[in-house]
Amino acid sequence: MTTFDEREQGFERKFALDQELEFKAAARRNRLLGEWAAGLMGLATAEEYARAVVKSDFEQPGDDDVFRKVFEDLKGSGVSIGEGEVRMKMAELLAQAREQIKSGE
Repeated sequence: MTTFDEREQGFERKFALDQELEFKAAARRNRLLGEWAAGLMGLATAEEYARAVVKSDFEQPGDDDVFRKVFEDLKGSGVSIGEGEVRMKMAELLAQAREQIKSGE
């Protein structure tokens, strides 16, 4: 095996690991977002709602399905919140989730 082949395999392994970590961070962000939204809505079953938010991420590629679920649920329960606030919370929680995963939490 040549040095080039070894480098290529190393980059492929790093890419796969990065993708796995990003998937885990997004799933953790969705759980945290669900817990946050459940608190705003006053739900007694925050864990159950958080699981529903995580599941909603598998409907379409990207974050729009998660955003749509949480935003519509918040509006439906009478919580006065803007789209920008929810998107900012999603970004904040994604950064927090990445840090938690890097630190091994």
